Amino acid sequence: MTKRIYITTPIYYVNDKPHLGHVYTTVAADFLARYHRLEGRDVFFLTGTDEHGQKAEQAAQAKGQSTKEHVDFHSAVFQDLWKKMNVSNDDFIRTTEERHTKVVQNVLQHLFDRGEIYEDVYEGWYCVPDERFWTEKDLMDGNCPECGRKVERIKEKNYFFRMGKHQPWLIEYIKKHENYISPPARRNEVLGFLKKKLDDLCISRPKSRMAWGVELPFDSDYVSYVWFDALLNYISAPGYQSDDKSFSEIWPAHIHLIGKDILTTHSVYWSTMLKDMGLPLPQKIFAHGWWTIEGRKMSKSLGNVVDPVTVAEAVGLDPFRYFLMREVPFGMDGDFSVEALVSRINVDLANNLGNLVSRTLKMIAKYRGGSIPSPHGVPENLKTGAEQAAKNYASHLETPAFHKALEEVISLCDLVNGFIMESEPWKLAKDESKSERLDDVLYGSAEALRFIGRMIAPIMPDTGAKLQVMLGMEEGVHGSPEWGGLAPGRQVKDGDALFPRIDDKKKEEIIKAIFPTGEDKEESGLIAIEDVRKIDLRTAKIVKAERIEKSKKLLKLIVDLGFEKRQIVAGIAESYSPEELVGKQVVVVANLRPAKLMGVESKGMLLAADNAGKLSLIGAINDVNGGLKVL
Repeated sequence: MTKRIYITTPIYYVNDKPHLGHVYTTVAADFLARYHRLEGRDVFFLTGTDEHGQKAEQAAQAKGQSTKEHVDFHSAVFQDLWKKMNVSNDDFIRTTEERHTKVVQNVLQHLFDRGEIYEDVYEGWYCVPDERFWTEKDLMDGNCPECGRKVERIKEKNYFFRMGKHQPWLIEYIKKHENYISPPARRNEVLGFLKKKLDDLCISRPKSRMAWGVELPFDSDYVSYVWFDALLNYISAPGYQSDDKSFSEIWPAHIHLIGKDILTTHSVYWSTMLKDMGLPLPQKIFAHGWWTIEGRKMSKSLGNVVDPVTVAEAVGLDPFRYFLMREVPFGMDGDFSVEALVSRINVDLANNLGNLVSRTLKMIAKYRGGSIPSPHGVPENLKTGAEQAAKNYASHLETPAFHKALEEVISLCDLVNGFIMESEPWKLAKDESKSERLDDVLYGSAEALRFIGRMIAPIMPDTGAKLQVMLGMEEGVHGSPEWGGLAPGRQVKDGDALFPRIDDKKKEEIIKAIFPTGEDKEESGLIAIEDVRKIDLRTAKIVKAERIEKSKKLLKLIVDLGFEKRQIVAGIAESYSPEELVGKQVVVVANLRPAKLMGVESKGMLLAADNAGKLSLIGAINDVNGGLKVL
């Protein structure tokens, strides 16, 4: 039986409008889904809305609506958003649907009948916004440890799931399956959480306090806790207890993509629920970071809430999708700014990819009448580079490391541009005896563009389709990641630039569209705070250090950033020996463009102070995890 690739986002809560974080997760899932479909795999991509709980009930009351009217409206907003973002989900689950509520009630009854759910009296602290109980020791300065808001003292009868008994095997499972929770920093976070005693989970709310939920099948005075209800969407949608064949083909999930704020519910609650139900656990739970806006948390009061539809309309949907996946290592926090958005579009898409497409098609039009010539030989360096880029790209998407996958696209563009400059087709065209070599250069450049089009199609589907048409290919058929897939004789079609460059005037228009309240102007001669925040400083630990041959100043280092290990070349050999560096904690500029020093690639820079000619590395005073953002 062929298993389908099952990819999920969280189901999004319907108490307010969708924001940048929702789009980030869902576009990431869409990137994966489209990639796997391109590789010929059967995919089931699920997203949806979480529609029960106290927050939805209170939001409806504040607007003078029935809760049903409120959730219907907001669920429709999400569904419309995914169409606008060109998201290719196969299903959209609503937790108010009968197909879902039936599964919730059946699971509750099953666990209750087996004694895994029991009745008890709870007395403690309750956070209304998070709809979660806390013990006295959990509170932070008397407030909710999750959201920081006030909690209420509650004493009431409730029902509890015997989650605590699962603590030993869950710890062992996470340790044994290293990729179950990713990135590694999140895995360590969960293991740290599980060092404390794991309590049983309260899975009910009395209707007298909150009636909007799935009624417990064994006690009509109670509804299910929203998280117990919501997590079951991952199995209700693919057919658990309603379509055994479909469910067996889809479950377990290939990957759950979530934000880091809901890591505990997925890694602990969901894992133990599945264990007690006798179902296999998902293959991977990946918790990504959050987006800030020019270094600050999104807030209505600050006027910096970014509407993703407005951004897509201002710069184009495909460039916006590309920016989200390219700008920040998936798993780390990221900062959104118009400066970063425009820079990424101009540098990667307009100057690099767009110019490469234009120059290649223009050469084919000029030297071969617009017809892709038949090759007489294979430019091995181009063939090897394109095929290796495709392999690396695929490997990065398995992690997933979207930024690295897209780095492969840009690196391949650089390779093709270098190949053209080295080959000098404009000179070959003047020498009839070199006609066959010119054919090879033109075909090789066009075939490399096919590779590039294949790699960008999952994240920029419209651009990928447009590039196919420009290469004279049949739309929707990208070919294989092996050299020679582009048929000679096809007529290329040069047209408008794939990505027009954004000038200063256009940039100002984009700023006004995204931030209609305007931006603060800084004093002349001083840099703006957003310029500082463009620098992504991260904690790291040096795990390997060695000298670079023929260099007195340079050392080659491997640093552990928590989410990945990275090679950095640093000019500190006159201040430190390799031996004394291993194990040192440092601070790294993590978003520096890669460069080569003495022929060795460097992906970052260490912070150091110049102390009378001797460099002193900057690091943390206390032992901290790698990858933490330095604020």
